[in-house]
Amino acid sequence: MRPLLEMRAITKEFPGVKALDQVSLSVNEGEILALVGENGAGKSTLMKVLSGVYPVGSYDGEIHYDGALAEFRNIADSEAKGIIIIHQELALVPQLSIAENLFLGNEIAGRGGVIRWQETLSRTEALLKKVGLGREAPTTMVDKLGVGKQQLVEIAKALSKDVRLLILDEPTAALSESDSQALLDLMLELKQQGVTQIIISHKLNEVRRVADTVTVIRDGTTVSTKDARAAPITEDEIVRDMVGRDMAHRYPDRERRAGDVLMQVAGWNVYHPEHADRHVIRDVDFTVRAGEVVGIAGLMGAGRTELAMSIFGRSWGQNISGEVQIGGKPANVSDVPRAIQAGLAYVTEDRKSLGLVLDETIRKNITLANLPAVSRNAILNENRETAVAEDYRRALNIRTPGVFQRVVNLSGGNQQKVVLSKWLFAEPEVLILDEPTRGIDVGAKFEIYGIINDLSAQGKGVVMISSEMPELLGMCDRIYVMNEGALVGELTAAEASQEAIMSLIVTE
Repeated sequence: MRPLLEMRAITKEFPGVKALDQVSLSVNEGEILALVGENGAGKSTLMKVLSGVYPVGSYDGEIHYDGALAEFRNIADSEAKGIIIIHQELALVPQLSIAENLFLGNEIAGRGGVIRWQETLSRTEALLKKVGLGREAPTTMVDKLGVGKQQLVEIAKALSKDVRLLILDEPTAALSESDSQALLDLMLELKQQGVTQIIISHKLNEVRRVADTVTVIRDGTTVSTKDARAAPITEDEIVRDMVGRDMAHRYPDRERRAGDVLMQVAGWNVYHPEHADRHVIRDVDFTVRAGEVVGIAGLMGAGRTELAMSIFGRSWGQNISGEVQIGGKPANVSDVPRAIQAGLAYVTEDRKSLGLVLDETIRKNITLANLPAVSRNAILNENRETAVAEDYRRALNIRTPGVFQRVVNLSGGNQQKVVLSKWLFAEPEVLILDEPTRGIDVGAKFEIYGIINDLSAQGKGVVMISSEMPELLGMCDRIYVMNEGALVGELTAAEASQEAIMSLIVTE
């Protein structure tokens, strides 16, 4: 068999970051290659290079496709060669029918651009049969379908474009067990029909079921490529390659002393805000003790952010049920103001869109979550506001000429310190941190770790969500592991390791 695709020594840099460093992979015609690695390893960046999202000239290295050098300038170039990517977040238009979605941008039209509907519907029927959706009418609206069927519609759409290389990014992340198995069966059927495939997945049991070869990427480099046909590949082997990075001491020392239970969440269930039949958070129970840093580990799509946001004033989801107690008493978290009043704070993973008012000053951002503390009779005391902001600027070492500086002009690390200042000024009992060090440099990370340690020393409870497992291991007293909307394990600091966390995730 000859390679259909070869990516040779691909290097991609962003300002200050080398996302890919000499990455190579090869997939033979008619095979399934599994591309695995932790969040941030570079898998998505590599696929964006392949598809032309990052065009030729923006990276170093070469792509050889079907025996020739390929220089894709955009997605249209790669799709013209039969390379189709199905992303984890589905790209269907819910208000259009299946047929309209399948041929959107690729319409079957006659003279004058008039769509030939009869042929469109006929071809849609054939494609639906091919992916196991023969019972669905081509005129069915996509928003009437479950997530599993929508994923199959995406594959049918790829087949409508005469796909030769199909790339599936976490295709089963949002699917039930039965839908996942149906999709894997379809992948094997497509392989028999000669469709070459790349699957990006963290579910190693699924990888082992369908993959002919497995390539592991870690920290932007190719770690290993294993032939699953030559000898069975164990999940332990893959996990070791995925997480085998240096565990240097990058975390400030902290005296670990957990007190009484400060927050308890029991029977927490949440449904998707737009798809009422999609059960996103399932029967979650967890506790946080005073002075404790509790981690929540999981892969992208596991439901960590959705859990945090739903607890913090029900700011995500619908049909939410369950109970939150803070200090041994039921806490009213029915909306954000009440959640803040109950003693909760939430540092969002998306500080620029949801955590800050970028065009406003540091001063106004810091006091935003607790305006009554700098007001009297609903009139803002600007001198008090300035004094508060100056105190936090000094305490958190926010590097800025002054608190009247607009937040948009700060570095990522200093922006994150402003977000932390805002919530510390709200004087919470429990602080939920969602990816608190994402996108900031090593020095700023260390300072934020120090702030977290100071909070725990004051007897506050901290919930830390992070995709960086070394960060969780270095900072947390206990770690809950989340997968597909449920907590699948709990590890003490002594029990926790990257292998133990990853094993809990991939064996579910």
